[in-house]
Amino acid sequence: MLYPSIDKLLTQVGSKYLLVNVVAKRAKEMEETGHFQMKENEYKSTKYLGRALEEVSNNLIHIKGH
Repeated sequence: MLYPSIDKLLTQVGSKYLLVNVVAKRAKEMEETGHFQMKENEYKSTKYLGRALEEVSNNLIHIKGH
């Protein structure tokens, strides 16, 4: 089972298209800057995309207009 759940993420974001764009942008930002919003040992995922999804799931990324 994938974490976080796509159903939970879609209730927070609204559309798969928006989710993909936000997560891709955040993952690239993490890779380039090395800045994380949670402690590294709090993430379940080791990859940037997974970590970006976890940040969305934990309401650490706020999307304007939603």
